[in-house]
Amino acid sequence: MSKDKQRDWVALARQVLEAEIDGLYQVRDNLDKEFERALEMIAGSAGRVFVTGIGKSGLVGRKIAATLSSTGTPASFLHPVEGAHGDLGMIREGDVVIAISNSGETDELNAILPTMLSLGSRLVGMTALRESTMGAMCHVVLDTSVPREACTLNLAPTASTTATLALGDALAVGLIEWKAFGREDFQRYHPGGDLGRQLSLSVDRVMHSDDLPVVREGSTLQQSLQLLDSGGLGTVVVLDSAGRLQGILTDGDVRRMICHKRYSLQDEVEAYMTVRPRFARKGEKTARLLEIMEQNAITVLPVVDEDRCLVGIVHLHDLLGKGRIAFNGRTRADTGGRRSQENL
Repeated sequence: MSKDKQRDWVALARQVLEAEIDGLYQVRDNLDKEFERALEMIAGSAGRVFVTGIGKSGLVGRKIAATLSSTGTPASFLHPVEGAHGDLGMIREGDVVIAISNSGETDELNAILPTMLSLGSRLVGMTALRESTMGAMCHVVLDTSVPREACTLNLAPTASTTATLALGDALAVGLIEWKAFGREDFQRYHPGGDLGRQLSLSVDRVMHSDDLPVVREGSTLQQSLQLLDSGGLGTVVVLDSAGRLQGILTDGDVRRMICHKRYSLQDEVEAYMTVRPRFARKGEKTARLLEIMEQNAITVLPVVDEDRCLVGIVHLHDLLGKGRIAFNGRTRADTGGRRSQENL
């Protein structure tokens, strides 16, 4: 069959995406206290989490289980048919089961839920029909209903599966916050990835330690700006006579200085630097540094020893394994609006 060359295929694609977006909006608007109950049930369980569903719901369930496991909530996918043929032996009292069915009337799934209940598990249903057979058996029901499927026939699971997948992500993210799951925890569960390896390193392994952009107290603003322009890290570190950290001057400080202050290039840099800047300590794990940068929306940290003497500088790109990025006029990188550092 030849395609209709007169059809606006881009417009069709946009209609599909709009239908998917409309579905996400409806699921968002339908959220209620049941979502909080589901989080509390999962977070408070001493057992494991099992996700179950069949067909497209099963495929979504596998992804939800994988996301939960990788973010600190041990979860496994249980196929309903395999469950009916012996795999229900994995279920123990206190386990939580997330059951997924858009209609709530999936025979293979509903056939095993009573047994799960008899084994002492708690059921969280994800369905478009709260009053369905499955919904009636669940302790908590999360509404996944959407206005329509993105399929032009309104038949193939499209918007509904997207909405269910997104709701699963919302559960995972909620549990991250509930359990205070941090970057170091994430690294523990992702030791094989590039980011995982990078975050497990000591800052000593990734920091810049040679030819650091450093000036002493009493240096002029002009001297500091010249070094800032040539230093390549978007910052100049200000030290006292003993090499101890006193402050930093960043691209952001200069921008604010120009926009909001009168200045003289012959002034001492102390008049314009950020005092009491955030810093890292020698030997700290890069995962901790990345958390500091993320929380404070900064991209550069001085690294000091036990006497607060400067031993290096680390940039966000070093932590993420993106190499050493120059910030002078020739090779400026886009930092996405982040600040190097400023008074916080």
